[in-house]
Amino acid sequence: MTISMYQASVPVFLRMLDNLVAILEKGAAHAEAKKIDPAVLVNARLYPDMFPFSRQIQIATDVAAGGAARLSGMEPPKTPDTEATFAELIARVRKTIEYIKTFKPAQIDGSESRQVTLKVRDVMMTFDGQTFLLNRVLPNVYFHITTAYDILRHNGVELGKKDFLGKF
Repeated sequence: MTISMYQASVPVFLRMLDNLVAILEKGAAHAEAKKIDPAVLVNARLYPDMFPFSRQIQIATDVAAGGAARLSGMEPPKTPDTEATFAELIARVRKTIEYIKTFKPAQIDGSESRQVTLKVRDVMMTFDGQTFLLNRVLPNVYFHITTAYDILRHNGVELGKKDFLGKF
C-alpha cells in the first residue's frame, strides 16, 4: 500500500488544525470560567526563552499553510502576526483551514521530488518535497501545536490526549 503526498499532508494539517481550534476554544472558556485575563494565557510560555502561546499558533498555521503551498509549487500566503486574543487566534486557524482546503490532490501528489527552497532566518534551505514534508513540515506542525497544548495544560486548562488527537 502506498500513501500519496496529498494524503500525508492536507488531511493531516486539517485534522490537527481542527483539533487546535477546539483546544483554543477550551482555553478561552477556561479563562472566562476562572476569571483569568485571557491575555495571561495568550502570552504564557513554558519557559522564558520560548515563544509565547500566541506565537506557537502563528507558527503552526504558517508551517501548515506554507507546507501545502510549497508542495504544490506555490508561494505561501503572507500573514501578519498580530493576533492578541483567543478570538483572533481562532479566526487565524480557521482562515488557515479554509486556505488548506483549497488544495486538490493533483496539486500535491507527485511532489516527492519537487525542489522546495525556503529561507530560514538568514539561510536558504533546499529540500526535495518528501524530505520537506516528512522532516520539516510535519514535525514543526506537531511541535508547535503540542507546545500550545502544553502551555494551556500547564496553566490549568483541562485538556487531555483526546483533545490533541481529536475524534476518530
